[in-house]
Order: sequence, then C-alpha cells, then structure tokens
Amino acid sequence: MTDIATTILARLNRPIIVIGLMGAGKSHVGAGLARVLNLPYVDVDKEIEGEQGCSIAALFDSKGEAYFRDMERKRLSDFISGAIKVISPGGGAVMNDKTASLIWDRCLSVWLRADLDVLVERTSRNNNRPLLKNGNPREILSSLMEKRNPVYAKANIVVDSNSPDVGVTIQKTLSALHDYLKKEMHHDST
Repeated sequence: MTDIATTILARLNRPIIVIGLMGAGKSHVGAGLARVLNLPYVDVDKEIEGEQGCSIAALFDSKGEAYFRDMERKRLSDFISGAIKVISPGGGAVMNDKTASLIWDRCLSVWLRADLDVLVERTSRNNNRPLLKNGNPREILSSLMEKRNPVYAKANIVVDSNSPDVGVTIQKTLSALHDYLKKEMHHDST
C-alpha cells in the first residue's frame, strides 16, 4: 500500500461516496479507489440489479424512477451503516432530499466532474442508460448538468475526471482525499 493510501486510511472515519453524472467515471474510479485503499467497494446500481434480477433500465420501465430512487436510498443507507467502504450510487441519488442528506451528513463525498463532450462520448458506449433513451443524449446530459451540478457542488471534494486514463483520475482523487483529510484533521485539532 502506498504512503498516501496509508495516510488516508489512518484519517478516514466514514465511507467515501463517489458522485457525478453518468459517464463521469463513478464505477471505475470508485472500484479503483477501493482497490488502492484496500476497502470494500459497492456499486449501488449493480447491487440493486442483482437483487431485482433486472437492469436499472428495465426497473425504470417496469416500476418507474420514483420506485428506483426509494430503493436506492434504502440500500445506500444500509451500505453507509456498515464498515467503511467506497460507494458509487446512481447519478441522480443526490436529487432525492433524503438520499442527499445521507450522503452529505454521513459520507466523505467526491464529485467526479466531467465536460459535456466527455460525458456524451462515454455514455455512447453503453445503451443501458434509462435517462438517455428518450431523446438526444447531448441535450439530456446538458439539462442534467444544469440541474445536478449545483447539487454535486456541495461535495466535500471535486475532482475533474476528463482524462481518458482512469488511473489519472484515481491518483487525482487520492491526492484530493489526502489533502482534504489533512485539512480536516488540522481543523479538528485547533
């Protein structure tokens, strides 16, 4: 384990949650962070898909977004309550007030911020994006950015995730976590 990872773990007292729009890299960066920090990793969407036996897109189609968001909040609450881990929820999790409260109050939040062109290109590789099914993906993503970015901006840490190399974003996130926890520790001791 690297020195920076050891220092982060020594100071970490709550789960790390990786938020952002679809295509920002939440799953890849979250899994990479967990690997480097030797922590469990939970992709909330994948957990729900496993429990429900269907894709998030099929769940949206059959039971609606409100049902999914309620399930997401309940599962997220369970994951936050256990041992410290790295968690990646769906991109819209922070738009539900109760879910957002869990995230802001009980987690160390990292917003992976990416440019619109990057999000459009990345999401075009995966047709399992229910919110992009009914319209122009660029316009939908632009609208989501407008609505969600001000909420994402409440995160403890913001990391630009435009690099095509997920390793670069993981390293930037580790550095940002290290710096944040160092400041938090210093602030708590004064």
